[in-house]
Amino acid sequence: MTEVTSTASAETTAPPGKNLHLGWALVLISIAQLMVVLDGTIVNIALPYIQGDLGISDANLRWIVTGYALAFGSLLLLGGRLGDLYGRRRVFMLGLIIFGIASLLGGLATNEPLLLAARGLQGLGAALASPAALALIATTFPAGPARNRAFGVYAAMSGVGAAVGLLLGGWLTGMDTFLGMDVEGWRLTLLINTPIGVLTAMLAPRFLAESETHPGELDLPGAVTGTLGVLGLVYGISRAGTDGWGDAWTIASLAAGVALVGLFLSLERRVEHPLLPVRVFTNRTRAASFVAMFFAPAAMFAMFFYLSQYIQTVMGYSPIKAGVAFLPFVFGLVAAAGISSNLANRIDPRYLAGVGTLLAAVALFGFSRLPYDTSFPVGDVQGDYATDLLPFIVMMAFGMGLVFVPLTLTAVHHLRVEDSGIGSGVLNTMQQVGGALGLSLLGTIATQTMDDRSATLMPRVAQAAAELDPTQAGLAQKVAFTQIFTEGATDAFLLGAGLMVVASLVTWVFLNVKHQELATDGPEAPAHVG
Repeated sequence: MTEVTSTASAETTAPPGKNLHLGWALVLISIAQLMVVLDGTIVNIALPYIQGDLGISDANLRWIVTGYALAFGSLLLLGGRLGDLYGRRRVFMLGLIIFGIASLLGGLATNEPLLLAARGLQGLGAALASPAALALIATTFPAGPARNRAFGVYAAMSGVGAAVGLLLGGWLTGMDTFLGMDVEGWRLTLLINTPIGVLTAMLAPRFLAESETHPGELDLPGAVTGTLGVLGLVYGISRAGTDGWGDAWTIASLAAGVALVGLFLSLERRVEHPLLPVRVFTNRTRAASFVAMFFAPAAMFAMFFYLSQYIQTVMGYSPIKAGVAFLPFVFGLVAAAGISSNLANRIDPRYLAGVGTLLAAVALFGFSRLPYDTSFPVGDVQGDYATDLLPFIVMMAFGMGLVFVPLTLTAVHHLRVEDSGIGSGVLNTMQQVGGALGLSLLGTIATQTMDDRSATLMPRVAQAAAELDPTQAGLAQKVAFTQIFTEGATDAFLLGAGLMVVASLVTWVFLNVKHQELATDGPEAPAHVG
């Protein structure tokens, strides 16, 4: 049996006459990852303004966010394998250029179809760039402290992207002029990506080495069935969050997704060059990392989704003030990621990620204790930012900083160099599908709670409001709504804490790699037969 002995250092070499500048390489990779992640939330605050300018219906408005998520999540596996086959730097650059062009089209869109098409094209660009970025770290930085620091920065960008998107989206949406020109602020949330994406792509050949290419080995049947299967799952899960799990399209989409994924896995066992080699999952540590990264982001996305609404709807914060409220999360996660990347040289990943998931679970449980009053007569009860939110925002940030770095390290460690891209794609897919599932599950719980409470409380509120003047009646109903929303959100946070506990159990039980092993490079040693 022939052993695979090639390493990342053997595969990637600096271009002739040039030295690899690892610091600048990391800057480019980090900028790309931050841009891809924050684009999932940067338009959230701008949605009402987009709806008003383009005349988009309430039913179609969510597709501005969902369209990007669907394209991104469903194409990650294909994007990761394309990088393995045709060169990770080449695919990274292509993804950034597509992303930049799509952002330009979206920012200049004059109607709904063009904007939605642009968002889908952005998802394609992100699906090409994101797994290539992670694989480039694994193949550019030597194992040990240098790679740990690089993964720390990458993980920080992945974690803070959603919060930065909210802050940047709030700021840009509030602008009505740019460089002396009148402009709708929401357009800037898209246009800002164009110069950043194109410039990053142009600088890539200067600081990033190209990987070995293997043209002619793309598994087309696997690419089609895998992409459509994940698309069906992500769409079905996302639809369940808005239309319910019993909706006919939800059921049909999930059933088609499961069938296509099953067909995809069957095909992958038979082809000589599969899109997703089974060997990617045979390592226990790597499989545990994938599962933990399925559950952990699901809980974290729920925090952003419900907490951002709570801060604006219940506490009355403006969009920009709501974004500023999440700044402690940004700073906390960046600090924790830096600490975690240093500790990864001395402490086993199990302990870092295990403690991190427990901290995050406690933080989500803290959010589930937000005060509300749904008794009658309803009281206008709301939490205090300094005491009810800030401590748990910081705790969540430190917890996720301790989670992202070691789990990213262990997810791609000891992968064969020809599998680095698809391994990165699997990790990103787990995060996207897990996030969609988490939001749908939590949305189901929150909606059920709010519907049940509304059925018993709102008739009494309406009866009492009939005796008040219109202003007081409207205020009473608004107060009742905020209290009902808070009760639903607290139930969602409690379920999120449960999902994080599942991630913690997986980490403590199955993540058994030692920190000394993470300092070694090259693929996992093959088993000897006979």
